[in-house]
Amino acid sequence: MLKPRISIIGSGNVGMRYAYSLMLANLARSIVILDIDKKRTEGEAMDLASCMPFVSPVDIAVGDYPDLRGSDIIVITAGVKQKPGQSRFELAKQNVEIYKDIIPKVIAYAKDAIFLIVTNPVDVLSYAAYKISQKPWQEVMGSGTVLDSARLKLLLSRHCNIDARNVHAYVLGEHGDSEFPVWSRAMIGGILFKDYCPMCNKCNVKTFLPDMFSEVRNFAYKVIERKGETSYGIGLALNRITSAIIKDENSILPVSSLVDNYYDVDDVYMSIPAVVNKKGVRELLRPKLEPEEIDNLKKSAKLIKEVIRSSGL
Repeated sequence: MLKPRISIIGSGNVGMRYAYSLMLANLARSIVILDIDKKRTEGEAMDLASCMPFVSPVDIAVGDYPDLRGSDIIVITAGVKQKPGQSRFELAKQNVEIYKDIIPKVIAYAKDAIFLIVTNPVDVLSYAAYKISQKPWQEVMGSGTVLDSARLKLLLSRHCNIDARNVHAYVLGEHGDSEFPVWSRAMIGGILFKDYCPMCNKCNVKTFLPDMFSEVRNFAYKVIERKGETSYGIGLALNRITSAIIKDENSILPVSSLVDNYYDVDDVYMSIPAVVNKKGVRELLRPKLEPEEIDNLKKSAKLIKEVIRSSGL
């Protein structure tokens, strides 16, 4: 299998953690990095190049939009960060304007690449990339709640003293405050969580589950409060999505995708379990949700749509 050419637009902490993980995982033959701060990006590329004696060969280059030619995957992390006191509406509008500049340039040189969107608010920006690019929706996805779901698995695994890889649980909806856990479908070792809990009998489920998910939802805020940003987790989450695409895995991941006719939710990007392969999103799965979970899905979709409308899309 010929390893792909992956281009990263944005050389901030997230983009560089992702590039580093690509090197360690031996997933790319070529990595192109673009950023308006070319001097800093050159420094990042030089630093990464010093890793070469320890990893499989990979070409790392600092480029411009014409250098995107031949890219198999375009990962976009570029955008402004949310400032203290800035609303999601203001942030979305600002980043949508940036995408109106970026996406046409990407299309000019790499229209056939799979787009993986990371910029926040990621559901709104994924929708923006889809609309602006006019690509098939299957070829435009956001990082969604892949990391949020991983954090849920982590905390469940710690509580139950079970390897996190044997915990299967999803956070769906918006990557943000309206996201929600699908407790009804969560499983540990093939046992539904609702059946596992009485066997474990370690906690009061009625109080424990809401408290745990509150911790999941606030996880990033706590990290940011302590170190100013989050990047390791999302770097590996992007690596996981990339692997599913490159290796044509047909892996099920809660990426942000275009949702239509899904529990009466239409025309919005949000996280739903999706089959991901070399063509992007093959299909969305439709797990049976409880009435409360359906309500949460609809509320989340409504909030995302409000932000999309306010951003001028």
